[in-house]
Amino acid sequence: MVEKILAAKAGKENVSPGDLVNVEVDLALGNDITAPVAIKEFERFGLDKVFDPEKIVLVPDHFTPNKDIAAAEQAMVLRNFARDYGIKHYYEVGRMGIEHALLPEQGLVRPGMVIIGADSHTCTYGAIGAFATGVGSTDLAAAMAIGEAWFRVPSTMRFIYEGELPRWIGGKDLVLLTIGKIGVDGARYRAMEFCGPAIENLSMDGRLTMANMAIEAGGKCGYVQPDEITFKYLEGRVNQPYQAVYSDRDATYEETYTFDVSELEPQIAFPPSPDNVRPVSEASGIELQQVVIGSCTNGRIEDLREAAAVIKGRKVHPGVRLLVIPATQQIYRQAMDEGLLAAFIDAEAAVSTPTCGPCLGGHMGILASGEKALATTNRNFVGRMGHPESEVYLSGPAVAAASAVAGRIVHPGEVIS
Repeated sequence: MVEKILAAKAGKENVSPGDLVNVEVDLALGNDITAPVAIKEFERFGLDKVFDPEKIVLVPDHFTPNKDIAAAEQAMVLRNFARDYGIKHYYEVGRMGIEHALLPEQGLVRPGMVIIGADSHTCTYGAIGAFATGVGSTDLAAAMAIGEAWFRVPSTMRFIYEGELPRWIGGKDLVLLTIGKIGVDGARYRAMEFCGPAIENLSMDGRLTMANMAIEAGGKCGYVQPDEITFKYLEGRVNQPYQAVYSDRDATYEETYTFDVSELEPQIAFPPSPDNVRPVSEASGIELQQVVIGSCTNGRIEDLREAAAVIKGRKVHPGVRLLVIPATQQIYRQAMDEGLLAAFIDAEAAVSTPTCGPCLGGHMGILASGEKALATTNRNFVGRMGHPESEVYLSGPAVAAASAVAGRIVHPGEVIS
């Protein structure tokens, strides 16, 4: 699929892994950390316009709402650039969301697109059948100027998930299982194709979670081929024509992995790496000081529903801080309308406006020395959420909610019999 998309956008009949191609960019994304650098480089070009003001997206989401003066000035760079160059898709605080949840929600992502973003988790959009990958700020600057980017065509690895998913198992568990199997560089500069019966029955929210974490295995991108679940998600969101692209039945894959997930336990990534993955039974009893439910990985409505189903009618453990961060304003409103936020607040959790803050240790939820956190985020490297002597464990939303109640990492079944 990726080879076909890159060939089409490069104006070629076909391409092969290893080829260098210059391709047309359909969407270029920047946030409040990476875009100011790109804007500075862009201004050095001396241009009076961008390549297409409707194909650039600017989302201040990492240190926003502004945590300090420096963060405010970073965000102001985006605001001024959007105003001066007529950028259509600029999302201010109060309208913005975490970028990789916001763009699909707003209908900006379609199958067959080439999307680049100066953020490593841009690979999220492969769940909708696009070629999407993270780039550096200078590449973003060039794309904003000329609407092009160059790539080495990646080879593709295939991951087949057999069986029916057990209760409490979702996309986060599948992708953690995969990263634990192949390692943080096991898919280095390769495309990761997720398929099989379990994927065919996986919701769009679950697929977005899987594609989001392809980069944690070193992947250039991750993707699911478009199907009825994709088209239903796009219905009413996307008002532009698109052409779904598919891998040939006899396509060549670099490697193929098959997993039987019918008896899979919830998966936990232990510090200090997303590939240090073990079943929840091996994490049982690890005491926690903080739990975070949110991020571009697991801050969508399905994640909040799952967490609320566990926590409703219960209280957060007195030794734990629970932070709940809906990924977009629309998700926040929907969670409010469904009573999910009430369940969290009644449980004595803190509910926040959309922000990436805790995930990268930017602001909100910073850990002190010796503290342990369980998070539905995507990275748990040393110092990721604060002090270098703190620890971050990764899980899906049900385990996170149950652990917030128990005060230690537990299987959701220990809280809900």
